[in-house]
Amino acid sequence: MTEQTEQTEQTEQTAETAETEQTEERQAVVSPPPPDVLPAVPAVPAVPAVPAGPAVPAVPEGTPLVPPKATKDRRVLRAVLRWTAVVVVFAAVGTAAAYGITRQERTDLPGLATEPDGRWDYPEIVRPPLPSGSPAPFAEANRAAAHHADLRALVLPAPEGAKADKALRGEDGWLATKDFLAEFASKEDRKAAGQVLTDHGLRHVAARGWTTRDGTHTRIYLLRFGTAAVADELFATELIHYDSPTYAVRGAEEFDRDEDFPEKTEFAHVTRSPYAETQPYGAEQVRQAYLSAGDTVALIVQSRKGTAGAVPFQQTVVLQSQLLS
Repeated sequence: MTEQTEQTEQTEQTAETAETEQTEERQAVVSPPPPDVLPAVPAVPAVPAVPAGPAVPAVPEGTPLVPPKATKDRRVLRAVLRWTAVVVVFAAVGTAAAYGITRQERTDLPGLATEPDGRWDYPEIVRPPLPSGSPAPFAEANRAAAHHADLRALVLPAPEGAKADKALRGEDGWLATKDFLAEFASKEDRKAAGQVLTDHGLRHVAARGWTTRDGTHTRIYLLRFGTAAVADELFATELIHYDSPTYAVRGAEEFDRDEDFPEKTEFAHVTRSPYAETQPYGAEQVRQAYLSAGDTVALIVQSRKGTAGAVPFQQTVVLQSQLLS
């Protein structure tokens, strides 16, 4: 029994020793070695670059794995953009058309055209240049309100298709005083007007005349004096009365003031007195107007067999006023 007991104990000790060694081996496998005894990690060789393909957007978490209906959405977006563009284009066209209407004459608009009202086609009206260093006629520095520009260039040009009146060309563009006085009907008026012009120190007379296709004969005279004060006095006290001019022009005897001029056609620094021959008139009717602008007085006369049109007369007076303003 003693031998068997000793063998049994040796067997148990051997089993315990084997079990202990297995446990230590398992712990050695599971537990990593201390940091100071970690083996060096070999370098990873570089991987050759692979050509990049089209970028694939990241899919957020929770996105269903069902292809979105992009085609339909794109169609809707394109339709919205097309209609937006159409609205913008129509808005721009409407604005441009509205602006164009405000800038055009009524007779220039299809559908709104009216019958021709008798206006003439004048060339582009441009004020002549001032001599270097000279002020404008109504500038604060120009106390005499003198027109320093060439007086001959301040006469309104003839409209298109008109025939020039050679008798008013004068010499080198300057008209003799006697040729201006020939506009008045009676000898007494010519003599009296001549004396008045001399007393007020008339300097120059520039003129232009023409006849249009409808037979209207136009004459324009510009008379320059020393200062605006002299010209204003001559205009107000010697050449006109409120209801009629002082001196009757050829072909007419009685005049009334022409009240048909709209107020919006008046110009600053220009005073006008328009007149129309009253019935019964002879073979032709005469219209005339005096203008006073700074150092210059203008006389505009239009006559036509039958009746002298009001519209071309007003147009001529307004344009000449504009040149002198």
